[in-house]
Amino acid sequence: MRSVEDHLSLVTASVVAPRPVQVAISEAQGLLCAEEVVTSDPLPGFDQAAVDGYAVRAVDVVLAGADAPEDMDSLDADGVDVRELDDSGRLVVHMPVVGEVAAGSRTPTRLQPGQAVRVETGAPMPTLADAVVPLRWTDGGDARVMIGHAVESGDYVRHTGDDVRPGDVAVRAGSVIGPAQVGLLAAVGRSRVLVHPRPRVSVISVGNELVDIDRSPGAGQVYDINSYSLAAAARDAGADVHRVGIAERDPDRLREAVEAQLIRSEIVVICGSIGGEASLAISAALADLGDLDIGRVGMHPGSVQGFGRLGRDEIPTFLLPANPVSALVTFEVMVRPLIRIALGKRQPMRRTVTARTIGPILSVEGRRGYLRGQLMRDERSGDYLVQVIGESETGTSHLLAELAEANCLIMVDEDVEELRTGDHVDVMFLAQRG
Repeated sequence: MRSVEDHLSLVTASVVAPRPVQVAISEAQGLLCAEEVVTSDPLPGFDQAAVDGYAVRAVDVVLAGADAPEDMDSLDADGVDVRELDDSGRLVVHMPVVGEVAAGSRTPTRLQPGQAVRVETGAPMPTLADAVVPLRWTDGGDARVMIGHAVESGDYVRHTGDDVRPGDVAVRAGSVIGPAQVGLLAAVGRSRVLVHPRPRVSVISVGNELVDIDRSPGAGQVYDINSYSLAAAARDAGADVHRVGIAERDPDRLREAVEAQLIRSEIVVICGSIGGEASLAISAALADLGDLDIGRVGMHPGSVQGFGRLGRDEIPTFLLPANPVSALVTFEVMVRPLIRIALGKRQPMRRTVTARTIGPILSVEGRRGYLRGQLMRDERSGDYLVQVIGESETGTSHLLAELAEANCLIMVDEDVEELRTGDHVDVMFLAQRG
């Protein structure tokens, strides 16, 4: 029996990552950047107003808001019209408004000492202006403006290159492209970007007992659950998924179905009965495509599983158990990391934490347990707490409804048969439900 670590090493060493491709930035969200996006121009490309207000020379409004002297005639305002505001003891600066600049204006504007220009947010700064007085600190005048608060040089101005300078890396290779990165790519004038594309995953169910969900099962038949659930799991991992659906057990038909997916996929997932004669039949049907090794892995559920590299391009191909819970758990442990590596993720494994059990948990000695659990936090201590989900302390492996309620997998070591209340155990986060 192969250990989980050994089997996972075999799987991850077989990754077939699609080559980076250029995509429109509107299609890049959630993908990893595959290039260093170096800017050639500064951002912003010109000095601009950061708020609506009045562009001024800071030296001209230095007295605004200051305490008025007892003798106003002794005030040296250097030619600027400074007055006391309604005997309040505070000074205000009166300035002529010599123009208005809107965002997007391409007409150069120049002010002289002692003057102000009305500006919108994003408007280019007039020549000689070095600060903006926010509108809320003024009376909003059109021909003349009263300014009641001083500003310093550079206040409320976005200077050329404040955000990005020529030669700076706007988006680094290996970073996830999110909304901010998309915005930054647009801001530096990039319409396309090189990314690691989503790996293509094909999902096939095998079984004469299976019917699709748009039909009514007859005697001895069941709905095809796995092709839907595993396709959803692959999509959740970040893959571009093709759900093939049900393939016949007939060797020629099965081989044709799998071979067709090998030329269009980076990963193929087959799900069906893999114990005894059934697994031998599947392996024999695919023998011309490569060796699909079916054996035991030291984990539960999902101890019996298959893996091989099939086709001319040696595409990683998985054979997962027919049991829906076992299939999904095996997918989480073995297939999902391969998808994440193919995406270029530096940390392909799900986040794990240590939690304290709030009830006994039984496991199978000699196999690592991946048991469905409910993870929570202690409000006072902040510690993670976990309990197994299910009527039994092992969380019966076939109950899909219980997996739907789980927000974690409890990872019980191979040499542990029982965890008591209060013991500590590693826990793997599952996708959060909204």
